[in-house]
Amino acid sequence: MDVPTWVWIATGVVTLAIFTFDLAVVGRRPHEPSMKECATYLSIYVGMALLFGLGVWFTAGGTPALEFYSGWLVEYSLSIDNLFIFIIIMAKFAVPRELQQYALMIGIVMALVMRAIFIAVGAAAINNFSWVFYLFGLFLVYTAVKLAKEGAEDEDEDEFEENKLVAFVERRFPATSEWHGKQLFITGEGAKKMITPMFIVILTLGTTDLLFALDSIPAIFGITKEPYLVLTANIFALMGLRQLYFLIGGLLQRLIYLSYGLAFLLAFIGVKLFFHALHENELPFINGGEHLDYAWLEIPIWLSLVVIVATLAVTAVLSLWASSRMSAQEQDAATGPRRDWDND
Repeated sequence: MDVPTWVWIATGVVTLAIFTFDLAVVGRRPHEPSMKECATYLSIYVGMALLFGLGVWFTAGGTPALEFYSGWLVEYSLSIDNLFIFIIIMAKFAVPRELQQYALMIGIVMALVMRAIFIAVGAAAINNFSWVFYLFGLFLVYTAVKLAKEGAEDEDEDEFEENKLVAFVERRFPATSEWHGKQLFITGEGAKKMITPMFIVILTLGTTDLLFALDSIPAIFGITKEPYLVLTANIFALMGLRQLYFLIGGLLQRLIYLSYGLAFLLAFIGVKLFFHALHENELPFINGGEHLDYAWLEIPIWLSLVVIVATLAVTAVLSLWASSRMSAQEQDAATGPRRDWDND
């Protein structure tokens, strides 16, 4: 897929315009968005992603379009899992509800910039060293096993640990524990600059999402090796993350099998990457440094898309069914067995 320079520039300009507009709207009037507002914005962003995929289809062909849709779904599903941690961060720092939207927006912009750097580095490594696919594949399988072990364990606010960068900033710079709206810095006694809780929260959200990118970037490179599709899939996945946070915050607690579903997806993509590495093999101690030209080593993109959609659908249905049953059992346990008084 040959992407002209002007397309890269236009994509950057449009993305910057959308995020700037979104940030200006949120920044001008901090508030807790209504369900209608979240649903409206989310449907717009999802619609834009679907239309973008169609544009790729008409201009570059069906295979790149399927790669974009597959990568976007993977990034979106991994982002949903990240929302659990975002909820814990908001609770940990007691962020006022009307300021959570602003904090999420700044954190998402930071994450997008850092992910773009990750994508550029990953694309350069893949173009120059085919053995990188082995590393990506093994890392994703390792992550899948780790995620599956966590299973459907409940996340608790006390389990959250600040990353080292945030802990260093809190130790190194004077801070106030009082909220001052959207302000990141205030002037304290003696004209001394102090960081606010908003600064710490934004830094935590941005750096936490960067850690999540360690999983998601290798995963999407397992679907497409085209940097432009990798970047745009990440852009569209992050666009609706803020609205998704408020829209399905309560529903997240019912997706009890989400970790298992994502673990399966990461393992599947990890195996796909490993197969591709064998197909492109240049390591001298594997098959004498020759490629392994077996048809089954290349999993077609349409099959990947089917596996991704089916996994997410089955995970969601089973999670909602199981959580509903557990809620019914808890209600029965609380109210006690029913008694028929009609015959007394």
